[in-house]
Amino acid sequence: MLLIQFKDEQDKRRVGVLQADGKTLRRVEGYGTTYEMANAAMALPCSLETLATQALGDVVVGYDALASQGRLLTPLDHPDAAHCYVTGTGLTHLGSADTRDQMHKKLEGGAETLTDSMKMFRMGLDGGKPAAGETGVQPEWFYKGNGSIAHASGQPMPMPDFALDGGEEPEVAALYVVGPDGSACRLGFAIGNEFSDHVTERQNYLFLAHSKLRACSVGPALLVGELPGHVAGQSRIRDRQGKVRWEKPFLSGEDNMSHSIANLEYHHFKYPLFCQPGDVHVHFLGTATLSCADGIQVGPGETFEIEAPLFGPPLSNRLEVVSRPRPVIKAL
Repeated sequence: MLLIQFKDEQDKRRVGVLQADGKTLRRVEGYGTTYEMANAAMALPCSLETLATQALGDVVVGYDALASQGRLLTPLDHPDAAHCYVTGTGLTHLGSADTRDQMHKKLEGGAETLTDSMKMFRMGLDGGKPAAGETGVQPEWFYKGNGSIAHASGQPMPMPDFALDGGEEPEVAALYVVGPDGSACRLGFAIGNEFSDHVTERQNYLFLAHSKLRACSVGPALLVGELPGHVAGQSRIRDRQGKVRWEKPFLSGEDNMSHSIANLEYHHFKYPLFCQPGDVHVHFLGTATLSCADGIQVGPGETFEIEAPLFGPPLSNRLEVVSRPRPVIKAL
């Protein structure tokens, strides 16, 4: 089941289920948001898919109209953006160390010397998929921001004017709502563009935290339930005229990862900070495909397009440079 959040012609929030034709949605009745549906499912209790199926109405909405009119929303959000954490993990996918190692390669030392990136990647290969009930090695982890940075398909991808670069990272994101008892309830998964400043990161890997404090995009659809072991998609850059100037396949799912999803979840939600009832979490699972590894630099007006058939329609965002006044710091 693929759930899509959108606004109707009266600007009212709605949720719909994407139909098999990939072109129409059947509207869910009685719930205006995925967040409301998740909380209702936890209270009953029942699965999110069961709740959505029982609440399906007869109203049919055309997907293309929603997309062309800018009425798509991210597939999950929180009424208060400050209660949505956007986070992620790196060096989790087979092959993901190659690009990172090139970016962080130390000038000193012999060929036998492992960079910190390669050490982290090897740790994942050796201990990232523990047996059920056991604890594996912790992955690289980063904070991106709160819900205010998450953008829907069709919305511009803002890059701050102080950024040195803005490059896509085609990833799968896991989406959660924390229940009243503090348990993290995974609703499902969505395609995402984690979007980072790779030039800043390349200067020194300790700038990774700075490079991640950028916008991202998620959706348009939430895949309810489990993620297949193998996920395949395409990542593209389109120029200002809409022509594809770079394209490359990407893989995800546990078959293509050095960590299990359960291990990544454990090392995120082991912190009480992330188990506050009612909070939403958007957690990016990593990637091994980056256009910057092929020397591509994306300019304003060009478009990121990430597509995987499993997740329905593609995620598309045009790059836009945004300037703001220098922050004013005052002492009280």
